[in-house]
Amino acid sequence: MPAARTVTPDGDVILLVSGESAAARAAAHAQDDDLTAVIEITDVAPVSVPHRIRGRARLSGWLTPVRGADDRAACAALLAERQPVGELLGLGEALYSDPAPGLYGRPAWMLLRLEVGEITVDDLWGAEQVDPEELAAAAPDPLLPHETELLQHLHAAHRDRVADLRGLLGHRSALALRAVPLALDRLGLRVRFVAESATQSAESAASFDARFDFPEPVSDVCALRRAMHHLFAAAAAPDAG
Repeated sequence: MPAARTVTPDGDVILLVSGESAAARAAAHAQDDDLTAVIEITDVAPVSVPHRIRGRARLSGWLTPVRGADDRAACAALLAERQPVGELLGLGEALYSDPAPGLYGRPAWMLLRLEVGEITVDDLWGAEQVDPEELAAAAPDPLLPHETELLQHLHAAHRDRVADLRGLLGHRSALALRAVPLALDRLGLRVRFVAESATQSAESAASFDARFDFPEPVSDVCALRRAMHHLFAAAAAPDAG
């Protein structure tokens, strides 16, 4: 299990792993491009909801240590920029070429590089293969660092307003279902509508997801606040749905 990971501009996946891990030991003793590896990632909704797994990704390719002082420093800087936890995890130790026993009594850490050859994704939008070049060109969603906190806040403090979004669902707006914010990105909010109890009719007990798109992509939390107000206002309008 990597302690942290990120993607380089070339599409390689950089992993920070314990020097004691099986992956670190195998990569250290393998020839260049000789060690094949698979990363499996599971995306779990940060709020309690039935069928909580939002997606799975599988990346396969070739695993090698990050070699060369300059390359290790560049990868460590990229990792620290995107996931600023390196000091706590011993990221500085990963700059050494030999994963010797760690400093301060901690285990040593090692930077590994996965050169991606194949990607498959199965998520809320469906299952498909992704070209590694698409991974290299993709940019992190600006709301990603805040998504967990924002969804939990919506669920805890604004569940009534989230439930009011059913007013935008046309004939389904009359169903007595509980609304749970499931996913959030720069383009919109996905809500899962689920039955309140097992005694509801078969028609209303069937859960479903609804996607509420923002008027335009948001770039930060301030823009998100305006977009959410727009959604809530649209749901409250007399002609909603």
